[in-house]
Amino acid sequence: SLLFFQGYLESYLFSERQAKMAKAKAKASKPAGGKAPSRAVPESIKKKQASEKKIADVAKAEAATAQKKAKDDVKIFADNAAKYQAEYEAAEKLAIANRRSAKANGGFYVPAEPKLVLVIRIRGIIGVTPKSKKVMQLFRLRQIHNATFVRLNEATVRMLRLIEPYVTYGYPTRATVESLIYKRGFAKLSKQRIPISENEVIESGLGVKTAGAIRCTADLVHELVTVGPNFKAANNFLWPFKLTSPRGGFSSKTKLLHFMEGGEAGARGEEINKLVKRMI
Repeated sequence: SLLFFQGYLESYLFSERQAKMAKAKAKASKPAGGKAPSRAVPESIKKKQASEKKIADVAKAEAATAQKKAKDDVKIFADNAAKYQAEYEAAEKLAIANRRSAKANGGFYVPAEPKLVLVIRIRGIIGVTPKSKKVMQLFRLRQIHNATFVRLNEATVRMLRLIEPYVTYGYPTRATVESLIYKRGFAKLSKQRIPISENEVIESGLGVKTAGAIRCTADLVHELVTVGPNFKAANNFLWPFKLTSPRGGFSSKTKLLHFMEGGEAGARGEEINKLVKRMI
């Protein structure tokens, strides 16, 4: 029994010494703050975190740049609109002054010939001659009630006379051009028909092509009304306007007659604005 007690005591003392050594070792490895040591982060996670931070920084910088650009563009577009409005008013005042001066001198004032016409297709495909069909394709009038702007010159005047039985055309006012763009305006971007709901659509389609000359709706309207140097790019940028049947309709008896004979086809001068108002 004495040997058994002596062996038990030695094993107990040995286990106590082992426990104290383990506690001292753990205390030595513990940091000064009293917290357990953190696990090492894998290298793949570090790379992912760095990549995500880089993407977030780039997105934040781009958002700040876009916000600053949008704020600056609002001021630029407002200044352009005010400049164009002053130009329109000056032209109207000059025309009035010229008419008064001519009347005072016993003469007549003859304004400059219009450079822009609006062409509207009023007949379908039945009975259209091949040459007339080709001309309407060149004018992008492929469907009934389609409308496009055309610059007047010797060639286009001859083409219009060739398709007079199938279209009607006249000289649109600035208000008519604005109304068409705001209410029925669609852009052609990457061969897609995109509604012109914001200036960014115009800038993305015409900003580079026109070297920044056309960036907003005011620029586009001014370029079309004045038939400026970028008229071709601006006109091709616009999808052909899709108008509706005019309120009140066309007369079935006189629709095929020329406008001067009481019909609807052919040239109608300033009266085109009244027709467009009924078709928008």
